[in-house]
Amino acid sequence: MSLPSHHLLLCLLLLLLPSSPAAPGHWSLLLPTIGISAMHMQLLPNDRLIIFDRTDFGPSNISLPANKCRSDPNDMALTLDCTAHSVEYHIPSNSIRPLTVLTDVWCSSGSLTPDGSLVQTGGFNDGDRVVRVYKSCDGCDWEEVQLGLSERRWYATSHILPDGRQIIIGGRRQFNFEFYPKISPVEKAKGLPFLVQTYDEQIENNLYPFVFLHTDGTLFIFANNRAILFDYLKNQVVKTYPKIPGGEPRNYPSTGSAALLPMRIVEGVVAVVEVLVCGGAPKGAHVNAKNGKFDGALDSCGRIRISDPDPKWVMEKMPMARVMGDMLLLPDRNVLIINGGASGTAGWEDARDPVLKPVIYKPDELIGSRFEVQNPTTIPRMYHSAAVLVRDGRVLVGGSNPHEGYNFTNVLYPTELSLEAFSPSYLDLISSSFRPKILSIDTHFQYGKRVAIQFKVESPVDLNLICVTMVAPSFNTHSFSMNQRLLVLDGDNTTEMVGSSSYEVGVTAPHSANVAPAGYYLLFVVHRDIPSEGAWVHVE
Repeated sequence: MSLPSHHLLLCLLLLLLPSSPAAPGHWSLLLPTIGISAMHMQLLPNDRLIIFDRTDFGPSNISLPANKCRSDPNDMALTLDCTAHSVEYHIPSNSIRPLTVLTDVWCSSGSLTPDGSLVQTGGFNDGDRVVRVYKSCDGCDWEEVQLGLSERRWYATSHILPDGRQIIIGGRRQFNFEFYPKISPVEKAKGLPFLVQTYDEQIENNLYPFVFLHTDGTLFIFANNRAILFDYLKNQVVKTYPKIPGGEPRNYPSTGSAALLPMRIVEGVVAVVEVLVCGGAPKGAHVNAKNGKFDGALDSCGRIRISDPDPKWVMEKMPMARVMGDMLLLPDRNVLIINGGASGTAGWEDARDPVLKPVIYKPDELIGSRFEVQNPTTIPRMYHSAAVLVRDGRVLVGGSNPHEGYNFTNVLYPTELSLEAFSPSYLDLISSSFRPKILSIDTHFQYGKRVAIQFKVESPVDLNLICVTMVAPSFNTHSFSMNQRLLVLDGDNTTEMVGSSSYEVGVTAPHSANVAPAGYYLLFVVHRDIPSEGAWVHVE
């Protein structure tokens, strides 16, 4: 039977219509298992990634080397544990090496020191006052400092400071802060009433506070639904910011995420400093989740210019709601929002509806044009997931274990041991001819000094569309990337051609440790919003 003529016409029109373009970005599976679930991640300045979960919930799926074993006083069912709960992932070779961590690192924090060592702080039970140091080399392993902390630190936040120490803020039942290393053996923690004020009885909603170093040397601290500017040297609140509109909680267990937006240095000064807070769960959601009712996550973001004399929140709406998302700064000056669920909260079995599609937020676009939905993964990344930016511009994603132990069967979201990579669209083949390749650079940056960077681009270069960005590698856990910051370096439009397809751009290193604490950064040359592969530089 023939179709009516109008049906034929409709079919022809549908064939002639352009197909919907594929969502940007693509995914690749790096390893089906790394042996542990990636609860915490830190990139090191030798292209190795430290990953760990916790030590007190039974054996992992990777053995310790050379028949090593450890006893666990907190796991009565396991008298001797011969498996690893931390691994080192070597990015260039896509390989894993098991590491030995002795005390419990569950829900801890950390920072890179100026020499590139990872100093990790706190955890649970026998590990809650322990400091652990990892100096990466082919045979290196964790070193542990018992009682390195004055107070128990579980769900605390760490941040590197301009003097090279780190500050550790909050944690469960800890309304205070302390420093590591200590100036003297008698140095104690100091009270922080703001953490008492932001504590919701029996729910908390202020764990893993969002902490950022402001360019004046103070700390922006966001907990629950409000923020302060804090002078930690004087133990004094210097500014109280307005509560985020709506008053909904954004910190654990109503876990949203936050990022310090890219900061532009112009003539040695950062004039604008902004923070973006996205997602979370509405009031009452955590109690409801414990009772089997999973409220929809928040779909709002709040953006605030913390450097303004009279700062105000500007609210925006994401394409989809998200709780337990991660926010990562990309070298092209955009923000990736990835992982998480669309309902419930953080906690054991407390979330539903995985959000498989990442979103890119473009801070420099107009409101209404800032969000771009990306190509989805096929792997749910729920509670206890992690994500980090690596030198080639990819984002490595792992973890997801909303269970008290490893559980792979008969559950909604099995424990996930895989490691995958998300490649933003700037890594597409079509962009390769526009992608800069760094040829030479002095990797030792001195504050305020000029640096020349030579690079190559295959296609013709628009000299006005060159910039240089510098990204601090962050410690990622529980939907927050500690110490994360991106600087757009002062370049004064000094890019010039120096050879066939080769160019030189001059930039000025940051002037102050308040803007860029001493240590290692990933530096990228960006052309037409397409970044080069990063180069490790050391600022001092």
